[in-house]
Amino acid sequence: MERAAVVLAAGLGTRLRPLTDYRPKALCPVGGVPLVDANLARARRHASRVAVNIHHHRDLLVEHLSGRAHLSIEQEPLGTAGAIGNLKRWIGGRDVLVVNADVWHADGLDDLVAAWDGSRPRLLVVPDAERPDFDGRWRYTGACLLPAAVAAALPATFCGLYDSVFSRMPLEFVESAAPFFDCGTLRDYHAANMAASGGLTVIGDGARVLGTAARCVLWPGVTVAEGEELIDAVRPADGVTLQA
Repeated sequence: MERAAVVLAAGLGTRLRPLTDYRPKALCPVGGVPLVDANLARARRHASRVAVNIHHHRDLLVEHLSGRAHLSIEQEPLGTAGAIGNLKRWIGGRDVLVVNADVWHADGLDDLVAAWDGSRPRLLVVPDAERPDFDGRWRYTGACLLPAAVAAALPATFCGLYDSVFSRMPLEFVESAAPFFDCGTLRDYHAANMAASGGLTVIGDGARVLGTAARCVLWPGVTVAEGEELIDAVRPADGVTLQA
């Protein structure tokens, strides 16, 4: 039986405000591509069925994703594990590839899924001794494989994968050396864009640069006026400049 994939996109994105006042974190663009689109593409290469859970700014996400994936609309946030429990019937007893929609990782999921025997959860990690999640040296990249039995046991109530799965059973780790950013803060979001663009200003569709913009992220339709000089900034809307 082929696996299913769940792209988690229901987060409130409170640490990324005010960007997430304009759109959900999953729709914030990195390198000109909404994060959820990049992670949908990563997931689709390794799963026959893909679902996306949504909550914050749900109308924008429904409009963006309609017809492209199975949508699980949460009236209240269910957390990273509860979201999977809520999709139990749709998952249908399959193994599950879980991908966070709010990360940018310059790595596919080939190594994560290669030769997995399905006996225990497998996590894609990067070395990060400053912000480790496991063993004091590995940081979780927001992508994992869950055996069918583990996924089927998750309740459709608020709970997280760390408490419900990762801290309770033996895990496998696959290490990646590719650049990774969780895009949870303005600093990391800007850094992800700079990694994606090679340090060049990212100019969204319809954005105009009449002044100067160096190492900036300009969302679609915004303008940098004549005489303006932006450096290391994010502009999500005209009149709004956020220093990274």
